[in-house]
Amino acid sequence: MLLGVLGRAAIEGITMLKKGKLVSPSGQELVDCDVNGIDQGCEGGLMDSAFQFIRSKGGLTSEVNYAYQGVDGTCSTAKTVNIAASITRYQDVPANNEKALLQAVANQPVLVAIEGSGFSFQFYSGGVFTGSCRTSLDHAVTAVGYGTSSGGTKYWLLKNSWGTGWGESGYMRILRDVSSKTGLCGLAMEASYPTA
Repeated sequence: MLLGVLGRAAIEGITMLKKGKLVSPSGQELVDCDVNGIDQGCEGGLMDSAFQFIRSKGGLTSEVNYAYQGVDGTCSTAKTVNIAASITRYQDVPANNEKALLQAVANQPVLVAIEGSGFSFQFYSGGVFTGSCRTSLDHAVTAVGYGTSSGGTKYWLLKNSWGTGWGESGYMRILRDVSSKTGLCGLAMEASYPTA
């Protein structure tokens, strides 16, 4: 899972909500520096491990100080000195429970594991996604909201890290309240959020 950009989005959201300050934390710092355990930069990792790393070092520097490159690099400790955003802890959303996820997303952005390797997911271009996917979690997105389409279809609003050319300007609306407890593409299986 690509945690650098998305872990940053969850921390950016909680920092704005709690401190009234819009700061873009460095995703590249996670990619380059959080590599001594389960997390392995661009090779993937786990959301909770990334949150543990951020907590243990006292926060992340800003995107301005440590710009995103999108490739693995060597950790530049000189760039990480000035902390721009920090978290006090993180919380897991109860697994396989879209109602619990809804309650969490109502309060702040939530990092969500999802299966994003399927063709229909990767080439999503708009509308409420109902495409075929499984639950082999291999990607992270940030759940930033939810709603109901004009036709009455309930959806989650997800922010992806693939740029504004993907989906609806970098976002996806994906079907909410499906019959499977795991949620569509496994989005209710493994979700967590930081607190500040």
